Amino acid sequence: MRKIITGEHPLTIGLDLGDRRSYLCAVDANGEVSSRFSVPTTQRALQRVFGGLAASRCVIEVGTHSPWVSRLLASLGHEVIVANAREVRSISHSRSKNDAADAEQLARLGRADPKLLKPIRHRSEQAQRDRARLSTRDGLVRARTALINQARSLAKALGHRLPACDGASFARRLQQEHLEELFPGLAALVECIAQLSQAIRAQDREIERLCQQRYPETALLRQVQGVGPITSLAYVLTVEDPRRFAKSRSVGPYLGLRPKQRQSGDRDPQLRISKQGDAFLRRMLVQASHYILGPFGPDTDLRRFGERLSARGGRLARKKARVAVARKLAVLLHRLWITAELYEPLRVGAREEVLTD
Repeated sequence: MRKIITGEHPLTIGLDLGDRRSYLCAVDANGEVSSRFSVPTTQRALQRVFGGLAASRCVIEVGTHSPWVSRLLASLGHEVIVANAREVRSISHSRSKNDAADAEQLARLGRADPKLLKPIRHRSEQAQRDRARLSTRDGLVRARTALINQARSLAKALGHRLPACDGASFARRLQQEHLEELFPGLAALVECIAQLSQAIRAQDREIERLCQQRYPETALLRQVQGVGPITSLAYVLTVEDPRRFAKSRSVGPYLGLRPKQRQSGDRDPQLRISKQGDAFLRRMLVQASHYILGPFGPDTDLRRFGERLSARGGRLARKKARVAVARKLAVLLHRLWITAELYEPLRVGAREEVLTD
């Protein structure tokens, strides 16, 4: 491994993180490549390389290893820029793509103007650990849904129809009606589904405990009907610091709930949402909007807003209304968190009624 010589000029170091090995390229203030080499993608190896360096600018691309690598390099006194993968298309679309060239490209982009990379900020280690519980529960729910769908599909192919019920009560319902032996293998599926439901309930209890003990601010968000412990905790762990946004309206674009733009001259087509940011939280917010606009949703400003959009008609009006309500919900939750105010479901509606009277 070649040793990096810092010289009198600060370095910009590009790191192309790989699962086993990472490639580094150091560029000095004059734009000349100072050194290139690879290093194992381990904490010990990276600490040995960067621990003896003067403070430098390190540019990495967001990925599986970028959270812990960015925290490690920052703790060693380096400036760390985590590049948004969507903004480094010059790497993914390069005709001579290799790890060494990618590392150099990251270094040169970081040296030119870091804002071009649209840097992202990773969660803290504690927030990432707590977020893992939400991801674990989500994986369990997806596995249970897959098994339930398989059971229903096999039953239909044999001329049977399993009773309609939600996933949490599926196994218990089949056991009560003695349907486990309806076809070979169903009993094994039911047993697995029952175990998954038990594990999901255990995760729900842990998530509720986390909300109460470590993240009491989730109670402010749960004032909105349709926002439960999972959505509120996902919101808090994703945003982490609400004051990072100067305006509450900035949360919508941050979560990818704002339509993409491709305006040129007089042409300004309507596009779908960007879907940037955290996909899990975006999905939870859309699910909350389903409840708000559903048959059990209470009369609120959010519901009235969504119903006005749905009333415009069109094949996709209802779908667009749900996304718009999810975006408005994200803004509302940020506002409740910042101000710690008591939620008024019909704040705008009451004002409009006073004006009409």
